Amino acid sequence: MELRVLRYFLAVAEEGNITWAAQLLRISQPTLSRQLKQLEEELGVTLFERGSHTITLTEEGRLLRERAQTIVSLADKTEFELKQSGNDLSGEIAVGCGEVRGMTLLSQRMAAFREIHPGVRFRVISTTSDIIQEQIEQGLMDFGLLTDPVDVSQYEFLRTGITEHWMAMVPHNHPLAERESLTPQDLKDVPLLFPVCTPVHNLLLNWFGQYADQARANIAGYCSLTNNAIVMMTNGLGIFLGLDLGMCYPGVRAIPLSPALQTGSVIVWKKQASTSPAAAEFARFLLS
Repeated sequence: MELRVLRYFLAVAEEGNITWAAQLLRISQPTLSRQLKQLEEELGVTLFERGSHTITLTEEGRLLRERAQTIVSLADKTEFELKQSGNDLSGEIAVGCGEVRGMTLLSQRMAAFREIHPGVRFRVISTTSDIIQEQIEQGLMDFGLLTDPVDVSQYEFLRTGITEHWMAMVPHNHPLAERESLTPQDLKDVPLLFPVCTPVHNLLLNWFGQYADQARANIAGYCSLTNNAIVMMTNGLGIFLGLDLGMCYPGVRAIPLSPALQTGSVIVWKKQASTSPAAAEFARFLLS
């Protein structure tokens, strides 16, 4: 498979129409159709269900789209890093992070690093720890800022030393809103919203202790971003258990958990990875 043809495939998958994709790619429609047909013959599968005006991906096509996006992104990242390498340190460092107070330390180190190497820029992507770890493994991200619990055995890492406090986010009009703290017994029978990350589910259910099964049965949903969770909560979906980020949300009260639930956060990067000069230097800088 040629990288150029994968780009053609992704354009058609995105547009859902060969003519529109051909215009976007600035090639003729017959040329694009021929390239797609040759790709299907090379792979021995049908990638598209062709309709009169639109085309949709088959199951095999959806798999190729997922893999092709990773391949093309990694190729673009590699090309950019190689072009940026030279005597003066430059380039882009990709960092994945959750919404955690540990970002304070990481951003301070980013700013200090750019004082030394102003040609370097940071691209920060807010997403879940599962995706961060997957993309670090794939080489699409250079660093990740993760909330404990994290298995750091496969990484080089730096603990932030910043304590993350877990809270219950409760609408002002909820019967529990006036409490000074909330216990597992208080929350075991109310609809709950959990963060998406699976290790965090186990952390929270362990906090519920003897009421874990009741709490699990009352999980109404999962959400990766606090702002979206707050919207879900204020519209009646449930109480959100998340980190205290020091933010104030209209109509919402953040109530401490009792017993207190606290975790740490950690900056991770892949051991012995082939990275850009900028990422390698930033790793050394973090540990200095």
